[in-house]
Amino acid sequence: MPQIMDMLSENPDEDRVSLQSNGKKATDGAAKKNLNMMKKFRNSMKKATEQSPLSHKSKNYKVKFNEGTTGNEIGSASSHPPPSPSLSASSPATSPQKKMLGFFQKKEDPSPQKDKQLTRSNTDPNLSRFSESLVKKGESIRRSLRFPRKTDDSDKKVGETPPITDANSLAEMTEEEEDGVMDVFEEIDELYTLPEIPHTPLSVMQINKLIVNEVLEEAHMNLLALRLEFQRDQEQFVKDCPVELCTKEKDLNLLYRDLMNKISSIVRDSNSFPARNKGLLVLVARIIQEEEKRAKEPGGLSDSWMTAWKEAVCQGVEAKVKSVHLEQKDQNASWLAVHLGLLGKVIVEDLETVKRDLRWSYPPSFKVFSTYLKSYHRVVGLHLKKLEQQTTELKDLYQLLDWILNKYKSEMVMGSLPLQPDMTDESTDLLLEEDFLKHLKEKYCSRIKEDMRTTLGRVIELENEFIWRVKKQPEKEDNFLKSEFPMDIWTNVKGNIQNSRRLHAELEQRVISSLLEELKNFPERFETEFQNHCSALKPQQLWTEYQITYINSFTALQQHMEGYHDSCPDEVEGFRKEVKGLIERLLQGLEKQFKEDVESYLRRMMTRKWLTSDDDFNHLHKRIELLSKHCDLMSPPHVQEFVSRLHYHVVREYIGQLMKNNYTCKNQKHEKAAIKIRQQWDKLTYLFEEMKSTNKWLHPVGDDLGNIIGQKNNSDIKNHLQPLLEHYPDFNKKHLVAVLHFRGLTNGRDHQLILRRLTALKEETDSSSSVRSQVLFEDMQVTSNTDCLHILPFSCLCSS
Repeated sequence: MPQIMDMLSENPDEDRVSLQSNGKKATDGAAKKNLNMMKKFRNSMKKATEQSPLSHKSKNYKVKFNEGTTGNEIGSASSHPPPSPSLSASSPATSPQKKMLGFFQKKEDPSPQKDKQLTRSNTDPNLSRFSESLVKKGESIRRSLRFPRKTDDSDKKVGETPPITDANSLAEMTEEEEDGVMDVFEEIDELYTLPEIPHTPLSVMQINKLIVNEVLEEAHMNLLALRLEFQRDQEQFVKDCPVELCTKEKDLNLLYRDLMNKISSIVRDSNSFPARNKGLLVLVARIIQEEEKRAKEPGGLSDSWMTAWKEAVCQGVEAKVKSVHLEQKDQNASWLAVHLGLLGKVIVEDLETVKRDLRWSYPPSFKVFSTYLKSYHRVVGLHLKKLEQQTTELKDLYQLLDWILNKYKSEMVMGSLPLQPDMTDESTDLLLEEDFLKHLKEKYCSRIKEDMRTTLGRVIELENEFIWRVKKQPEKEDNFLKSEFPMDIWTNVKGNIQNSRRLHAELEQRVISSLLEELKNFPERFETEFQNHCSALKPQQLWTEYQITYINSFTALQQHMEGYHDSCPDEVEGFRKEVKGLIERLLQGLEKQFKEDVESYLRRMMTRKWLTSDDDFNHLHKRIELLSKHCDLMSPPHVQEFVSRLHYHVVREYIGQLMKNNYTCKNQKHEKAAIKIRQQWDKLTYLFEEMKSTNKWLHPVGDDLGNIIGQKNNSDIKNHLQPLLEHYPDFNKKHLVAVLHFRGLTNGRDHQLILRRLTALKEETDSSSSVRSQVLFEDMQVTSNTDCLHILPFSCLCSS
């Protein structure tokens, strides 16, 4: 910046300011004015020293000087402040920043003001430290405004003692030390005094040059002068509109637009280079304030300067967000998680910079921290929408939702300790587009549902690949046959629900519903594939074990899902219904297979072969023992119901053979038959008791019928009918006729008396007391036609 460097000459008395435009020097009046401004700034620095509570002129403070330090040295240390970057007059201010910068101050009486003092820190540094810090502050200002330092000593007066802090150490001051100096700044005042506006403005080219070189104060003062000149000309030519007036208005508009663009550029980059722009931002703030006051006056821009400032802040924030590293999805599976982590760190660091540095360059009305914060809310919201368009996988959708709903508001970002307590009254909510979050949640739930469908399909594929295809024996867990897939499914479901709960309670509800809706179709899908791949194994034992395995597995899976009944009762009930249907079909398959296996053995009961051989019953017994072993592998609660149904089937078919008129015990064989029935019945009863059948009411039927069949005297049979009717009220005359036929009593007086006794007992029995679920004989098929004798009169039956 050659124009600024010309402001510093070797002799302070010969300082001049020159601004060149198109090879021409500025007017003499402007040069003199610049020189006066430089002197006034130096005077203000002297006044700051004289008014310090550490000065020897202060009445209220006493300072102990170090040995060898004289008053002349102290005066020398404070009599040569760095040259001012401003071309306006400086005046004392209430804060250290205004005393050093002197921006937008009115002219003051050069006489010292002894009553005013600098703000003092809590500690009491000695005078040498104060002098050193004052010189450093001046040097810092020059650096922040990019003014060149004077490295020669030609401006020193003869006999002056050099300051305690030498120029070499100032030149080597680090950027951290500069920041430390600026940290003591207080927030600048809201009110200010506008410097004197030149009577004659510089040319358009010169003003533009000042704007380009960031000499903002002088450029603005000349712009105001040009604007006032335009307003006077406009009042003079109310009706006419000469070409000169239009040209001047156009020049004003172009210059103002350039100034606004320059200010926007400075503000936009201020959070990236805070040390460079600290001084410029003070000028920026004052220019914005002044232009906002003059908004309704002719010659200015129609745009709001404050709005332009906020837009520039937003652009700076946008640049910060765009600078955060973002990897490609195919290069890093955790691309989004890494990016969001870096984004949160950048946000916190930038807001820390605003809080620590930038806001001290603005008046309170700018609400700098709040403006940057709101800009981040808006810019990050738009950035997240772009990320959402690239996000397809469930883990990335979760990361995005978690960052929006939780991490952004947490101590990781907006709740970060360094940002407190400025965040106390600020909102921590992102500014998202309408329905964006709703769309993101729906996308998340849909993705969970799709992933669950894929997972369930993969479960069936793995079962076929590692179990069905290789005919692998099922594994046991707690002595029950079980597969691993229910735990895999439940772990997947539970993980998704827990993750959703960490995001939001409402989202958890929707995820549960989505998962259960997809699970509802799984039992049918699984059954179809199982039948396609394993139906050829039937009736092998492996097929039975597979059936039991999946009965247990789906029972366990349903029990896991029952935990979500309170949250989604309809969905849980729907899944429960599907699982119940599958389990019933699997149990029916086992029942059918068992019935087919024992059918031939049961059909040969109560026959001649049965009476003479135990082979068929032994086969039946072994098959029931095998059933017992299979039931031991089946977990509650279905095993008990399953066993009870088969218990009923065996009893019904075993006893049912008495009703088929297949054999008649002649020649006193009925006693042998009765003994055999009791023996076999005891074995059957024992087996089903061991299997914990609930049909205990079936146990007496064997003994009751055995007592009727085994009676030696026909007349004694009628005395054993009552226990049978008490146990089985559905036992009637046709069943008794069939039993008597098997015993060998097919007709005669005793036969009729027995039937008559049965009729009398049934009339005495209260039929309403019978339990409909305990029906054994009612639907039992009776093939022998023995009802022809019941029509005979009782007198015939009684004749001798």
